[in-house]
Parts: sequence; structure tokens; C-alpha cells
Amino acid sequence: MIVAPPQHDAQKSGTLSKFRLFSPILAGATLKERLIGCLGALVGICLTGFVSALFMGQDPNLPLIVAPIGASAVLLFAVPASPLAQPWSIVGGNVISAFVGVTVTTLVRDPAIAIGLAVSLAILVMSLTRSLHPPGGAAALTAVIGG
Repeated sequence: MIVAPPQHDAQKSGTLSKFRLFSPILAGATLKERLIGCLGALVGICLTGFVSALFMGQDPNLPLIVAPIGASAVLLFAVPASPLAQPWSIVGGNVISAFVGVTVTTLVRDPAIAIGLAVSLAILVMSLTRSLHPPGGAAALTAVIGG
């Protein structure tokens, strides 16, 4: 004989299913693994800032780091097995895309066209070099809007 669950349980499970959108993407990751990822991002970003300051100086007009590197840190330390978080993808994708963005900035004067062209060409070049890395699109965009 099949018994329907009480109304209270049905309402409760309906409410919980609404919040599944907010469940962690890293299913199966333990608290320890998440904390190690956070610590890795802390050390990696701070080290990058220190090295940048060492080579670039402490000029307040020069950024120590650009925002896409933060996104790269999320991929590298939170989902290290992702194809988008592999060394060639991270280094190649960011460097190639920044180069594409700078090149587009020097050749295209209209900012509205330059931003679209920089991101689309960065995607093309990353795809052709097998270095697809989503923050690379942001690196290309930053090169155009960052001056």
C-alpha cells in the first residue's frame, strides 16, 4: 500500500527545493578542501601583489594586480580539476587576451567597437591556442577600458 507523505513534509520539501539554486556548486567538497582553496587564493593573490610591487614599485597610479586574476584564482583554487583552471589555460589565456586587448586598443579608436572586438578576438585566439580561460575575456576587456 502506498501512503502519501503528510502535507507538512510536502510543503517542507517544496520550500527546500526552491533553495537548491543556492546549494554549493562544489558538491562533495569537504570543509577542509574549501578552506585549503581559500588559503591557496589568499597566498597566491598576496604573493602576486608583493611580486608586482617589487617589480613595479608602489606607485598608486599603477595597479598591483588586475581583476581577472581574482577570477583566475577562483577557478584555480576552487575547481582545480577544471580544464579552464589548468596552467596553460590560466597563463596563456590571460597573457594572450591581454595582448589582444592592447593590440585592439592601439588599432581601434571607437571604444564601443574596441570592447566587443577585444573580447571576441580574445575568445577566438584562446580557442585556437587551446588556452580558453573565461577571465581572459575580462583581461582583454580590462586592456581596453583600463587605458
